Amino acid sequence: MHVTPPLPLLKRVPPGAWTVVAWFGGLVFTFLVRVRLPGESEPGVWPAAQFFRWDGLTNLAVATAVALYGCALLRRRPLTALWLLMTGSVLACLPLAVGAIPLAQYLAVDVAMCFIAAGAARRTGVAALAGALIVLAAYLATRMLAGWPVGLSAELAVAMTVVIAWLIGHSVRQAREHAETLIAKATVQAATDERLRISRELHDTVAHSISVIALQAGAARRVIDTQPARASQALGEIETVGRETLSGLRRMVGALRHTQEDRPHDVAESHPSRGLTEPHPSPDLTEPHPSRSLTESHPPPGLAQLHPSRGLAELHPSPGLADLDRLAAATTDAGVRVEVHRRGEPYRLPPEIDISAYRIVQEAITNVVRHAGTGSCRVSVEYGDGELALEVLDDGHGPRRASGGGYGLVGMRERVSLLHGTFSAGPRPGGGFRVAARLPLTAAVR
Repeated sequence: MHVTPPLPLLKRVPPGAWTVVAWFGGLVFTFLVRVRLPGESEPGVWPAAQFFRWDGLTNLAVATAVALYGCALLRRRPLTALWLLMTGSVLACLPLAVGAIPLAQYLAVDVAMCFIAAGAARRTGVAALAGALIVLAAYLATRMLAGWPVGLSAELAVAMTVVIAWLIGHSVRQAREHAETLIAKATVQAATDERLRISRELHDTVAHSISVIALQAGAARRVIDTQPARASQALGEIETVGRETLSGLRRMVGALRHTQEDRPHDVAESHPSRGLTEPHPSPDLTEPHPSRSLTESHPPPGLAQLHPSRGLAELHPSPGLADLDRLAAATTDAGVRVEVHRRGEPYRLPPEIDISAYRIVQEAITNVVRHAGTGSCRVSVEYGDGELALEVLDDGHGPRRASGGGYGLVGMRERVSLLHGTFSAGPRPGGGFRVAARLPLTAAVR
């Protein structure tokens, strides 16, 4: 069961709570600078006559109540909350007898400004910045029109802190949007890569088996009147290959459904292409033979296996170059003789290289069976120092293309590209076709 890890402690504190802390921090600072602290000969700022009287304290209490109400509305109605905080800041300045709104009284506004610029809509953040600056300017203008002294330089410093708070919040917003864009692109790319991987596996599974079935069916059709026993044998092989391929497809569908059920529900629903991975009722892939169950049937070498990194390798072992002789024997029995030549001393390969090398050879042999119009081909596997070289040659003259509408060569090229290798496919000068791939073995275990 998927469990979301808890947020860090500071992340769990809501913006309104931080604004409350900033407001009371500003009030405490306002009182501290107006009393003589230990070691001082006089207070840092002389208090006004009404500061410690009942009317001054009442004014501060009203300002605090207005500010706290604004903090409570910060998440739901950010602009209203900001106006209430600025109103509280102005009210808190009345018993101070100052020519400008001090930074301590505007500290809560700065904190709220940062959260609004980071979390609200872009134009809401711009409106909040304009409103905060307008209030500062209006306070100064009111005092100037009344003929009272103003602290223009102090107010410029407060305005600068407001702008800095907005810039910090805006930067946080841009960083979050950029991260979300990267995550969205990575999610789309991961879904695309997964679809391509599944399509390659399905193609490699079905194409080879269907090619063998087509060969056996053609042979049975030609000899059914003259050699009934040979036709019966071919039909039996068709039945076996079809049953095993069907069993493999059932295993693959079951594995995909199992993976989807284990995936966190919120991740599956958040992706725009989730419909491609949501489990649907699978078609009725019933075994032709009722006595054979999924656990008793063993896939042929051509059966596709999902990548081990998907957590599905335990269903059955993935094919590799060790199964190449069985693949060659099955293809030879179907009518196209496959000769396998190995050069160099074989060594253990990383799983991703082993299965990719097998799939490349398998698809090349499938293309020979389907398109070459020849009765034989030759497979060469060279275990070199630092790389694995694969080559499949045939002398056929059937119509083939090195690129175009088919997916076999495209899938082989994609496999080689993912392993940072080199791939080539094309007609041979003397006739026939050649498929070659070189895979780096930097991760091979000798």
